[in-house]
Amino acid sequence: MFGVTTPCVNKAREILETKHGHEVFVFHATGHGGKAMERLIDEGRLDAVLDLTTTEVCDELFGGNMSAGPHRLEAAARRGIPCVVSVGATDMVNFGPRATVPEKYSESGDRLLYEHNAFVTLMRTTPEECRAVGSWIAGKLKDHAKDQSQVKVVLPKGGVSLIATPGGPFADVKADEALFEAIRQDLTGTSVEVVERTENINSDAFAECVVGLLVGML
Repeated sequence: MFGVTTPCVNKAREILETKHGHEVFVFHATGHGGKAMERLIDEGRLDAVLDLTTTEVCDELFGGNMSAGPHRLEAAARRGIPCVVSVGATDMVNFGPRATVPEKYSESGDRLLYEHNAFVTLMRTTPEECRAVGSWIAGKLKDHAKDQSQVKVVLPKGGVSLIATPGGPFADVKADEALFEAIRQDLTGTSVEVVERTENINSDAFAECVVGLLVGML
């Protein structure tokens, strides 16, 4: 979970706990959280995964400060447990205070930077970067899945974060479509199902969808 995907995670957790009676553990997508989740999956301590906030991939690829390392998204696929993946907060690379943003970004003059607060600066991913993120995610799932039928990817076409919805500071249809198309294209010919939803990631309907897909594989 991440601040900009919290409503989705909270709703999914509520449904899993109250309607289906499952015990739920929430990991924060801060780098350390992603690593902890991957480790617990590898240790066989988790039975299924809703991997909704994959922003750590952006930090790994583009030098942000919340990378979970190069093996993110491998464990659940490798173990063959039910796994539903989405692209929450892939509209951003995370940095510290504005002055810490690498010069190649801050001095280019064409990067959209959003100061969340005095300690956090977010950089909007470009269409090219989004394409790379999509290919990275698809590649991990395709290459590591023990059973591809146990992996599903859900694309929230109404926005991948709270600030990427229409009218939001990170709204960028071209960047989002580059992300979605890379995933579609790279998973073509596999048994990984790609589900496209019109809602934004934080809508109740989206949370209900991803939970339904996960529970259907249990």
